Amino acid sequence: MCSIIGYCGAVADYPAFRKGFDRTLSRGPDDTRILPAGSGLLGFHRLAIMGLHPEGMQPFTLNGNVLVCNGEIYGFEKFRRELEEEYTFRSQSDCEVLLPLYEKFGVKMFAMLDAEFACVLYDAKRDMFLAARDPIGIRPLYYGYDCRGTIVFSSEPKNLVGVVERILPFPPGHYYEDGRFVCYRDMTAVEQVCRDDLETVCGSIRTKLIAGVKKRLVADAKVGFLLSGGLDSSLVCAIAARESRKPIRTFAIGMSEDAIDLKYARQAADYIGSDHTEVIISREDVVAALEPVVELLATFDITTIRASIGMYLVCKYIHENTDIRVLLTGEISDELFGYKYTDFAPSAQAFQEEAKKRIRELHMYDVLRADRCISVNSLEARVPFGDLDFVEYVMAIDPEQKVNRYGKGKYLLRRAFQGDCLLPDEILWREKAAFSDAVGHSMVDHLKAYAETVYTDDAFAQKRECYSHAQPFTKESLLYRELFEKYYPGQSRMIADFWMPNKDWEGCNVNDPSARVLANYGDSGK
Repeated sequence: MCSIIGYCGAVADYPAFRKGFDRTLSRGPDDTRILPAGSGLLGFHRLAIMGLHPEGMQPFTLNGNVLVCNGEIYGFEKFRRELEEEYTFRSQSDCEVLLPLYEKFGVKMFAMLDAEFACVLYDAKRDMFLAARDPIGIRPLYYGYDCRGTIVFSSEPKNLVGVVERILPFPPGHYYEDGRFVCYRDMTAVEQVCRDDLETVCGSIRTKLIAGVKKRLVADAKVGFLLSGGLDSSLVCAIAARESRKPIRTFAIGMSEDAIDLKYARQAADYIGSDHTEVIISREDVVAALEPVVELLATFDITTIRASIGMYLVCKYIHENTDIRVLLTGEISDELFGYKYTDFAPSAQAFQEEAKKRIRELHMYDVLRADRCISVNSLEARVPFGDLDFVEYVMAIDPEQKVNRYGKGKYLLRRAFQGDCLLPDEILWREKAAFSDAVGHSMVDHLKAYAETVYTDDAFAQKRECYSHAQPFTKESLLYRELFEKYYPGQSRMIADFWMPNKDWEGCNVNDPSARVLANYGDSGK
């Protein structure tokens, strides 16, 4: 990853600004630089991934313009070739193309990018600041206004605590210019429904996912893979293994007593020939990690916190025991192809509307989890299922084909790779288990039991009433909320609500986000 900050005017309290920025040094431990930009400041903590030499250090400057970007610009080589006659590149950094692109195209540049990015830019000619974020929100960006009304942008909420009054997420697919947020790309907007036949659809899914994985294998730093043994991460790893000249390195995590996925991860790893590592955790590890995880996530959401504990601990292991710097993960497949609860969608259109909602909110939940758990351990996350071309295509597929009429969730994705020999059928057609459950059912049980020791029934009933927004509804959710408020007091509206199944659907009015409580969970937990 990297960490960026943009103070878009005179700094009201420099010690608070610097203290806040340095809270995310783990995102960019290699180097730090803060440069003046107009009357403000742009800062950058670097994690060197592309263009490892000092010349790749940001902020970049050009004709008085200044830019910081936490991003991965895919296909940047094409931009370099087109710009070389007008601009002399000084590094191999993919992000160096952005300032010359801006000089040539202005804000139209953002819609041209195939990228995961968040950036802040100072335009010297206009003496104004701009900012932008990728259309899914894979790279984080937040903002708020200081006591003088000056806007401040940063990679994480923790950068802004004590600097601004209210912290807000920067909307994905938007750019900020002249006090306005302008949408340049909406990934949920379908211009024309794709009504191709089943074989054509599955063929396109296969082709586009393979392309999404391949472009994310390009790095000057070492690449590794999170492998849960579920469909999504197994497909990413299998495609990468086929594209790589030597065995890829895969990592799985599970509880010591009842990890569901470890055996499937091992089976997938053996099949694709990866160099595989298992990380085993205990109840003590889970409880000890809880408060650090809530702090690094800046959320109170139950699902996100549960699923983050295993991810945080496996990434911590990778950081401490390897020289890997980039991790590919399987996030965003569920939002596109369906969860266990979307089997209850009352219609194809309801399924599509739920997918659109989840894609719009991804940056607050699964994408947030992957970014924070990986970046806090000085690693970079790459998400092939979040490839813009792939997401745009799947969102456009006729929802009558996507809704589960096949007796098997994510049927289109499974069918796309049937007969490809990338994975054994036992993995390709295996029922989904939620990551937080698959690390081990006991992990969630330990968290619930721990919350029971913190609050009596009377204390829970009293303390939950302190919160009007996203009011806690279990002792576990109250525990998470109180930990959140300890580090981010009064900032709960950064997160819309709890990630839960759609309670308006029959069979989904449940009081726990785990798929375990749904009637159709079936063989998922085996």
